[in-house]
Amino acid sequence: MKRSTEKILVSHVGSLPAPEKLSEVPGGADAGPGAGQAVLAAAVADIVRTQEQAGIDIVNDGELAKTGGFSRYAAQRMNGIEQVSVEADDLRWSADRRDRAEFPGFYSHDTTGFARSGRRRRRWACTAPLTYAGHDQVAADIERLRAAAAGSDAEPFLTAVAPGTVEHWLMNQYYPDQESFLTAIADVMHEEYRAITDAGIVLQVDNPDLPDAWQLYPEMDVPAYRRYAALRVEALNHALDGLPEQLVRLHVCWGSYHGPHKNDIPLRDIVDLVLSVRAMCYSVEGANPVHEHEWQIWEDASLPDGKVLMTGAVGHSSNLIEHPDLVAQRVLRLAAILGRENVIAGTDCGLGHRVAHPEICWAKLQSLAEGARRASARLWNGQAA
Repeated sequence: MKRSTEKILVSHVGSLPAPEKLSEVPGGADAGPGAGQAVLAAAVADIVRTQEQAGIDIVNDGELAKTGGFSRYAAQRMNGIEQVSVEADDLRWSADRRDRAEFPGFYSHDTTGFARSGRRRRRWACTAPLTYAGHDQVAADIERLRAAAAGSDAEPFLTAVAPGTVEHWLMNQYYPDQESFLTAIADVMHEEYRAITDAGIVLQVDNPDLPDAWQLYPEMDVPAYRRYAALRVEALNHALDGLPEQLVRLHVCWGSYHGPHKNDIPLRDIVDLVLSVRAMCYSVEGANPVHEHEWQIWEDASLPDGKVLMTGAVGHSSNLIEHPDLVAQRVLRLAAILGRENVIAGTDCGLGHRVAHPEICWAKLQSLAEGARRASARLWNGQAA
């Protein structure tokens, strides 16, 4: 994994806007061999080039092949699950339950759809032993990204979900307890992780569940929640066992839905758990108005030697385009604490479906890259950012 040794490197969390031509293919990204897969490969090549043109140094496939919601793509890659009926207003899976209790009027009148997320009549359930079934799919992910990045200076990465995030949407109707259920999920996801790192590609493990499950369980206090989260971190480290840390980065966020987020758990309460994950790079929100102030905790929370922080320097919670000077400020204050080589400029979360239009997404990424360039001028050449 590259470090910011000559300039502040630029990356993002994963999701990017899918091109229209992909949606026109019957079956979309799930299309079988033939024209559909050819269109998908071309779309990945285009999106890699567009990232490079925007100034992104560490690029991915835009998650174009992960359909039906990123966290649930894993449902397409495991055996032992099926869909079951649940109550339409069952909110057990809603990672905003603390906010819902405080802002019932907002959730009653919200017209964005975000407040109603989680209300589904059917859910995935584990009803048999879990096994991995995604060998062909992950191999195709790897080959498309390799081909798209061939001959480029950009470093490629692929995203996958953490066991705790799979657990978040997958009901357990087979294993005797949650510990054995989590271990089974970890064993399945290990296969996906290993395929990516064996290919020499950076693996980004998405683990929004680590912070956002705090809202999922409003009855818990911080000590109880830390015990809950520690078990999920243990499962993730089990899934990462034997894989090279230098090819692993972890992304955590607070759910990224467009809601109040007033009752998110503070980063300070879980930062040691985040840093205990076997990864070289940690991607943490740092641009949205609920969590931007938390950059100051890095004055006390020591980043382990050899590790890197990818800070969110542009956000997904607004369609406003962050000014490059603001991006530079966000990078510079962390570089002053952690050292310039230990900071990467990134996004708070995936932008692909969280901002209003692809033009906004790409403008944010261009501003991110320009802000990192201005920060680099200050850090390496002593020039005004």
